[in-house]
Amino acid sequence: MVILNDIQGVLMARVARLPKIRNIGIIAHIDAGKTTTTERILYYTGVAHRMGDVDDGSTTTDWMDQERERGITITSAAITAHWNGYQVNIIDTPGHVDFTAEVERSLRVLDGVVMVLCARGGVEPQSEVVWRQAERYRIPRIIFVNKMDRIGADFDRVVSEVRTLLNATPLPISIPIGAEERFSGVVDLIRMRAIRWDPKTLGAEFTFDDIPETMRAQAEQRRNELLETVAAEDEHLLEKFVERGQLDPEDLVRGVRHGVLHQLFVPIFSGAALRNVGVQCLLDGIVDFLPAPNEVPPQQGTNPKSGEMEERRPDEKGDGPTCAYVFKTYTNSSEGGGGRTSFLRVYSGKLSEGNFVYNSRLDGKERLARLYKVHADKKRKTKEVLAGDICIAAGLKLSRTGDTLTDLDNPLSLESLAFPEPVVMAALEARMAGGEEKLKLALSHLAVDDPTFQVSVDENTGQRIIKGMGELHLQVLEERLVREFNMKVRLGKPQVTYRETISKIKKAENKYQRSAGGRDHYGHVILRVSPRERGAGVVFESQVGPEIVPNEYLPAIEQAVHDACESGIRYGYPVLDIKVELIGGSSSEVDASEIAFRNAAIAAFREACRNAGPVLMEPIMRLEIICPSEFVGAVHQQIAARGGRITGTELREKLQILRAMAPLSKMFGYATDLRSGTQGRGSYTMMFALYERMPDEQAML
Repeated sequence: MVILNDIQGVLMARVARLPKIRNIGIIAHIDAGKTTTTERILYYTGVAHRMGDVDDGSTTTDWMDQERERGITITSAAITAHWNGYQVNIIDTPGHVDFTAEVERSLRVLDGVVMVLCARGGVEPQSEVVWRQAERYRIPRIIFVNKMDRIGADFDRVVSEVRTLLNATPLPISIPIGAEERFSGVVDLIRMRAIRWDPKTLGAEFTFDDIPETMRAQAEQRRNELLETVAAEDEHLLEKFVERGQLDPEDLVRGVRHGVLHQLFVPIFSGAALRNVGVQCLLDGIVDFLPAPNEVPPQQGTNPKSGEMEERRPDEKGDGPTCAYVFKTYTNSSEGGGGRTSFLRVYSGKLSEGNFVYNSRLDGKERLARLYKVHADKKRKTKEVLAGDICIAAGLKLSRTGDTLTDLDNPLSLESLAFPEPVVMAALEARMAGGEEKLKLALSHLAVDDPTFQVSVDENTGQRIIKGMGELHLQVLEERLVREFNMKVRLGKPQVTYRETISKIKKAENKYQRSAGGRDHYGHVILRVSPRERGAGVVFESQVGPEIVPNEYLPAIEQAVHDACESGIRYGYPVLDIKVELIGGSSSEVDASEIAFRNAAIAAFREACRNAGPVLMEPIMRLEIICPSEFVGAVHQQIAARGGRITGTELREKLQILRAMAPLSKMFGYATDLRSGTQGRGSYTMMFALYERMPDEQAML
């Protein structure tokens, strides 16, 4: 199969290269079968010679020890496969909410997405989160309804939830033949035929049959809906459809592709990856419907020299200006040279081994010591990579997630990534003599690699505090310190990271006037602070003209406000949802300085906020709890005892789906209580929803 892939690579080189590339990600709620689906794709495309299994820890993309032990995806894995002459670069992303940063930075560089949904669970909470993330980047999507063989599988219900919960137009391409234990294959609605997979060949071989008579009416109805939806979006196809009442499969594929690229609808496939059913149809959908690198909008960024917007388009031979994006870094101390690798998406031009690239954030050059094509934890050396490729680079010591790499004479800075703030923190200390410096270095590596992981030192206690997205996130980071950096550490009990805000409108004035560094400094500001609605963030506005406060000092004042927000008002927690306005002040032609305006702004901000009714905000989590109906009462009591509230219920077969909101501070240890209260038959997922005012902040403090 390796020989076959080499031949495919040669054939691709002879034709237009970019149209034959697909950069796709696989996203899902945890336990929807995302990694199992990826493993089947790798097997059928010849990348893997045996099927990896999540349960026995033999998967290709879940290569970290913690992933194989826990049976979950923690870090995004990139891998390249070939299907019908197409190069498919796949990124398998985590489904657990604690690792949402991995999904965010992967989506930033993808051209298309496969959303895996469980046929029983349907559109679950994390499904909605990752869908919205993909929607924010305007990425075309297709859906694979997996686990059609599971008890409670309901294809029609999942299709309906795609419409109502994801606000998308579902377009079934293949529908299941039967469900649960009766599931035996799928009906291809484009070519109107049944497809059944041979279990003796692990699904590698399949046959085409007539559609079962019991499904003929349903298939024809679905086919007509498909024809009408596709034809309505293409004038040429509409004429054909009106004239003939039908469309050829080739026309239909072309019409569906047009709709996907313009995000008019979402094709839906069905199958059961664990039973090796339906994956080849999904692969056909990936190459037929998802875009090539030259079919997505060009990348736009700012030229750091001119300050003007420019764009970069992919080119076939890499002759254009180089533009690559660092979407992930990974440090492993067990590898030589510190083990620092950078994952790159090349948007235009080419990268060559040994060459220097310009990093606009650093305003300096870095050398590409080595380049690799990606294969999960394995790497294959290459001399160069071209536009449209995803690769790994070694030697970029200072570049980090969100950086843009270009030619020195054609610089560009693409928009960087924004990540959610961590909500859980814990004290961490070294358990070995002289280990503090080593621990400090290891944590700095991890913080650079993971934008949702933060490290700080408590000013009052001197303790080192680490912050993350949840208990599991901190546990995984602790294990990485032990396994990869050979550290002995002690992690304290997880605690909540709160936020502060204000409830009133107030103003304050401060005049900074003193001598320092052999000269006089003068700065005078009047600030007004006012509360904003939840989730609105922190904004700064100037309401004065340059005759009062010269424009050259506004950036220093704004930066001072944001820095002051980080240090808090009363309790030292970051400030959120506040508007700060510069409404007055004065300057001095001789003594005015940035440092003076900065100090005046910080003092005025703190005084105004202290008088503006400061309040403490706590993170509220959204839960989805699944349990048998007879345990609903016990679950209600547990949630109420933890200060939460049930917001909705839904009955699916014999299971109850309960949706709830609860404060994170009360949810530690809930998994154990839920298992005991439901005789081990309950499960739940939890993710951050919003910050709310604490009902009794003094009791907490």
